[in-house]
Amino acid sequence: MTRKTAADFDPEVLKLFDQYVHGGITRRDFLSSAARYAVGGATAASLLGALSPSFAAPIVTADDRRIKTRYVELPSSQGNGTVRGYLVSPADAKGKLPLVLVVHENRGLNPHIEDIARRLALDGFIAFAPDALFTLGGYPGDEDKARALFGKLDQAKTRADFVAAARWLQQQPEGNGKLGVVGFCFGGGIANYLATQLPELAAAVPFYGSQPPAAEVANIKAHLLINDAGNDERIRAGWPAYEQALKAAGVNYQYHVYPGVEHGFNNDTTPRFDAAAAKLAWQRTTEFFHARLG
Repeated sequence: MTRKTAADFDPEVLKLFDQYVHGGITRRDFLSSAARYAVGGATAASLLGALSPSFAAPIVTADDRRIKTRYVELPSSQGNGTVRGYLVSPADAKGKLPLVLVVHENRGLNPHIEDIARRLALDGFIAFAPDALFTLGGYPGDEDKARALFGKLDQAKTRADFVAAARWLQQQPEGNGKLGVVGFCFGGGIANYLATQLPELAAAVPFYGSQPPAAEVANIKAHLLINDAGNDERIRAGWPAYEQALKAAGVNYQYHVYPGVEHGFNNDTTPRFDAAAAKLAWQRTTEFFHARLG
């Protein structure tokens, strides 16, 4: 079956879906509003199903012999007590390697984010992807359930968990001590947040993430590579104020907007994926990390 793309959906359905996945409307609201766009035998429920992720074909499988994978737990005294995450490194590493924290979307550590960590390991990084939902039992294996759980998190403690995870990763003996972070959607916001909290952070790559308060931007010492979607009105609305604050603080940043693509364009498990934009954004990301962390 041919994978659907964003072009297969009415733009209003994509907007409704964005509202739904980010908690702006309920599932019932989505189904009710999307029904008017269901044509040709489709239903609102089938539209929702078609827009939801499919994890059937990871780019790098968990049993790839070129990498080593394991789950680890670490203390987080200011957060939820314990962080659990997925640690991936090259199997044939020579010398100490650069370190990248991977921060998921608002569904926890799902198979797609584990795949992202494995891709980074193949590019020569030690990647660690924590699961914010661990304190609530972990990613439940169902995106709707995960999204519902996410709304129950204590966000202050969750942010503290990511700070703890970043500091733990930076101290790993196999690493070179140079730390970067990449995050997507919620994770993009966390990448921006960590840049304001960790002066030791060398590089941050937020994908379509919410921006930090302007008053905190002066704390940023990391170099930033910011990837936004051209059609993402919600996130791009915050860019002018962020840009002004970055310039005023003298922060080193690159800003890339990918025209005509949707929020979530890097996620290859959903129809919002755009292959050309994702390829370019990922190339920029890995080259940036090699330059800043190598």
